[in-house]
Amino acid sequence: MSQPRSRGRAALRHLAAPALALAVVATLPATAPSAPAPTEDTWAALAPVSVAYGKPAAGREVKGNFLSYNDFHGAIDPPGGSGAAVNGTPAGGVEYLATWLKKLRAEAKAEGRVTTTVGAGDLIGATPLVSAAFHDEPTIELMDEIGLEISSVGNHEFDEGVDELIRINKGGCHPEDGCQDGDGFAGAKFTYLAANTVSRKTGLPILPPVDVRFVGGVPVGFVGVTLEGTPDIVNPAGITDVRFTDEVKTANKWGGLLKLFGVRAMVLLVHEGGAQSAPPTTPGVSDCANFSGPVVDIVKGLRPEFGIVASGHTHRFYSCSLPNSSGAHSVVTSAGNNGQLITDIDYSLDRRTGRFTSISARNVVVENGVRNADGTWQQSAPGVFVRNPDLVDPGAKALADKYRAAVAPIANEVVGRISADIVRDALPNGESPLGDVIADAQLAYTRDAGAQIALMNPGGIRASLSYSASTGGEAPGEVTYGEAFTVQPFNNLVVTQTFTGEQLKNVLEQQFVGFNGQRTQRILQVSAGLTYSYDSTAPVGSRVSALTFDGAPVDPTATYRVTTNDFLANGGDGFTELRAGTDRATAPGFDVDALIAYLSAGEPVAPGPADRITRLG
Repeated sequence: MSQPRSRGRAALRHLAAPALALAVVATLPATAPSAPAPTEDTWAALAPVSVAYGKPAAGREVKGNFLSYNDFHGAIDPPGGSGAAVNGTPAGGVEYLATWLKKLRAEAKAEGRVTTTVGAGDLIGATPLVSAAFHDEPTIELMDEIGLEISSVGNHEFDEGVDELIRINKGGCHPEDGCQDGDGFAGAKFTYLAANTVSRKTGLPILPPVDVRFVGGVPVGFVGVTLEGTPDIVNPAGITDVRFTDEVKTANKWGGLLKLFGVRAMVLLVHEGGAQSAPPTTPGVSDCANFSGPVVDIVKGLRPEFGIVASGHTHRFYSCSLPNSSGAHSVVTSAGNNGQLITDIDYSLDRRTGRFTSISARNVVVENGVRNADGTWQQSAPGVFVRNPDLVDPGAKALADKYRAAVAPIANEVVGRISADIVRDALPNGESPLGDVIADAQLAYTRDAGAQIALMNPGGIRASLSYSASTGGEAPGEVTYGEAFTVQPFNNLVVTQTFTGEQLKNVLEQQFVGFNGQRTQRILQVSAGLTYSYDSTAPVGSRVSALTFDGAPVDPTATYRVTTNDFLANGGDGFTELRAGTDRATAPGFDVDALIAYLSAGEPVAPGPADRITRLG
């Protein structure tokens, strides 16, 4: 086995004292990666958002460029099915992302701009099998390959716990599975920032809180945070030794320290976001009308030095300007998810003051398809786009192909059949056809444990099941292991517990904002036999009605055996009521094994009816 490659990076570890901060500021150069000559950008003529703060005097202007993406989720292969295109344009895939990054860097270089490539969290976690089978080491290596330099952590960086995130960052073989690819794992060359993930033991961030890069001699500071609500949406078992602090207070604290040492231009990389309603029809063309979400209040509280906020988490794309604490506007961006977009941010600095003088941003589609003469996209089968070999980056493809080849025998194995597309998209009642199927699968899987009911969290369903054939070679309607794993990639255990009817109702009440601290509405997917109605406008604690099991009203004093994954059973997604279960029994294997067993049990599985929940208001 070869030795892990040298990491060779200059990064700010734990900024515990001003002297260390000053030392880091003095030793962090910024250089633009080499790239091919620029070409005309015919696919990305997208109107940018622009903010100007004042023009520097002649000779004082410094030009820079940020390229940003977020929520990559190990999407090494181009997304398929309904997620294959962004507003009709086939997009994504790491070898295409690499090409577009090089192209945009070359364009920036031609304009005299220094480029820094940054991320806003969830690079890993909830990943397809090609990455997850190797504990997301392939994604980290590919992020290094395509030139990522700095990223905040997101909630999914904690899917396997804090210790595993530290290993992913520092390198070393997995403690149980070793180095499966045979050549070691050196960790991330890019800098992971986690300013608001604080060790309960030391009181310090578990990873660097800030980074500083020089652009034309002017320091630009970066602070990276994940959402404060991370404990509500990851398995609590892996984060017991850390706490997650307020995004605004944390950003302003570290921003203040950066300012103390002469940094006047700052970027917040925050894994929290928002959404425009209605969504824009073209990526990057966004007037931010009716824009809402947690990022609005985050920006409102930020120091004015944070001229740029690269955000994520919501999987939406936008380029907005929003007011910060001074009343001036910060540029706020998000590049959707799965590496299908890149946010291209141009900015200028005043060499004397060190401040931003102008910022503009647009989202660029990571196009990967071949156009027909009439402008439509070539397809090898309905819904399966033909990829453009001229847009493939050889280096990224070679590294990705190494892992594709290693995992192919497992990923391409046919494990079941479906009769039609089974989508994860929720209907107005909050229920989805795939949610029904997964709940039914987990119920069937745990009948031996006495299970009567199964509940599934919608956030754990990461993709739809497509009837059409994919690139794995299977026939239409056949489901491969890789496709099933993409639907449920977390390797959660499946557990069955006993609840009273009253406790079960309390669990369902906790789906709604305001019940026992619940901050967002999450409708659990339910198995066949359980039905109920809800009115989200009714008083807290009284929103669920007509709760029945097998046609009879649920008895508050009777007991019922209820199956969930262990993420929910441990209180994940804010369902703390599920911790009250007794007589816990854990099924063999993982949640994906339950789905596979169900898909392979007999006739092709049909979409769930999505009619078990009735919404009244």
